[in-house]
Amino acid sequence: MQHSSLLRQLRFQLGLLVCGRRLDGLRLLVLDVDGVLTDGGLYYGSEGEPLKRFDVRDGLGIRLIQSLGIEVACLSGGRGGATQLRAAHLRIRHALVGVKDKAAAIVELGGLLGVAPSETAYVGDDLNDLVVRDHVGLLLTPADAPGWFRRRADLVLPQPGGHGAIRALAEAIARRRGRMNALLRQGWTDTNA
Repeated sequence: MQHSSLLRQLRFQLGLLVCGRRLDGLRLLVLDVDGVLTDGGLYYGSEGEPLKRFDVRDGLGIRLIQSLGIEVACLSGGRGGATQLRAAHLRIRHALVGVKDKAAAIVELGGLLGVAPSETAYVGDDLNDLVVRDHVGLLLTPADAPGWFRRRADLVLPQPGGHGAIRALAEAIARRRGRMNALLRQGWTDTNA
């Protein structure tokens, strides 16, 4: 393991010690898309349609989080299409795209689901994600978010966006809830989309 990777993992583990109790009460995890579920890059098809790359490990991580009884939602200021398709594959019931006011969307979603802000975590990485800060119990970010965002986050995930950040979070939550050892012994028997 490289020195920087080891340092990121150590910071993550220390962050878990500080944020652990709030993760234990988590009922809703809201994910930004570009820069969190993807690496933030966009590809364009021959017809001009934007294409996005999603990490399968993050997909299994999302399915794992759902299996722990946590609702997962996507919230993006970007255009839909690939986001909604990926959300459908992962059985994410709430995939909100083209959202201008993410704070209002989080408040509305929490009300719809009967989930308090203290039971909600948000993973984001840019200026338009900071507005949710006062409406969630935890603000998380991938390892490659800008420094100013990482300093404002409650927890920095050990992996970059679109490259296993959500999977790392899923495994940490599963460990805290006593499920990871069984998964390591028995494996995963559901789809990972």
